[in-house]
Amino acid sequence: MPKTNKIDKENLRQVIIDCPKQFAGGFRLAKNIKLKKQKFTTICVSGMGGSSFPTDLLRTYIDHLYEGNLKSNQPLEIIQNRSYTLPKKTLKNCLHIFSSYSGNTEETISTLNEAIALNLPSVGLMHGGKLQELCVKNNIPHVILPSVSQPRYASGYFFSISLQILANLGLIEDKSKEINRLTKKLDELALALEAPGKALAKKLTGKTPIIHTTDKCKSIALICKIKINENAKTPCFWNFYPELNHNEMVGYTLPQGKFHIVTLIDPTDNPRILKRMKITAPLLKAKGIETTFFEMPGSDLFTKMFGTLLFIDWVSYYLALNYGQDPTPVDMVEDLKKALA
Repeated sequence: MPKTNKIDKENLRQVIIDCPKQFAGGFRLAKNIKLKKQKFTTICVSGMGGSSFPTDLLRTYIDHLYEGNLKSNQPLEIIQNRSYTLPKKTLKNCLHIFSSYSGNTEETISTLNEAIALNLPSVGLMHGGKLQELCVKNNIPHVILPSVSQPRYASGYFFSISLQILANLGLIEDKSKEINRLTKKLDELALALEAPGKALAKKLTGKTPIIHTTDKCKSIALICKIKINENAKTPCFWNFYPELNHNEMVGYTLPQGKFHIVTLIDPTDNPRILKRMKITAPLLKAKGIETTFFEMPGSDLFTKMFGTLLFIDWVSYYLALNYGQDPTPVDMVEDLKKALA
């Protein structure tokens, strides 16, 4: 397959291939971030868009790998704040992480200013911008991320940096060595999944993709949806089992467009949910809606999460090329920011 494409002006293909290398870099960047140890029971991450969704993965990872094994006396709750103000429940016993790749996201800047006024324990994650300026001015520990093409392609950095900060505080076990070992598998998957991703993109061309998975993996489905929105510049929606069997599927009785379901399967999931997936597909096919099943790769949650996202990276990349769209820029987002300014 070609290394470059005239539509892909910023060579996003190579960015996708290089994504697994971010984890080791993120762990190194956060290794020396130290805070005064407190009895944190909550982590609140304030961020938007590509600077926020890695927290969905962080919460999924901790919920399912560390449940019952946290070193804190109470379960560690991870809250995502996608707003201009901090949730009231995060004003005590909470570590605040402010995440904005550009460093200029207005919602995130607003929440950081609130945290500064209240003297809340905080850490900043950014590439530069006003967020960095505020952290320096107020002596707030912060990590400066390396340059990437778009915030959504800094997920490995955001995930590993956040994980390392929690390990530094003794809130979770340090998993850096284990994850660095697992990224070798991701390196292999990055190229192995390109051809099947391209094949699925061909099936999806001219249709609206719908991502289905289980409740446990719903954060992955959400990010798959985002990747298709931003790379392929086309609508995409998501839902999860068993909830979708109680409402969404009825909506396909009279589908108002062309849809294609992509169902993400974790073979270790509840057998009843796996049975629901297999039964639902022919019911939807009777309404003219095809389903493609994708078995999430690997035997561990980390590989399943990020391996699946690599697959969707390729799907969305080739879907963009099929539509004649440069997959990297997000012009509508930039237009909105200019209008708000």
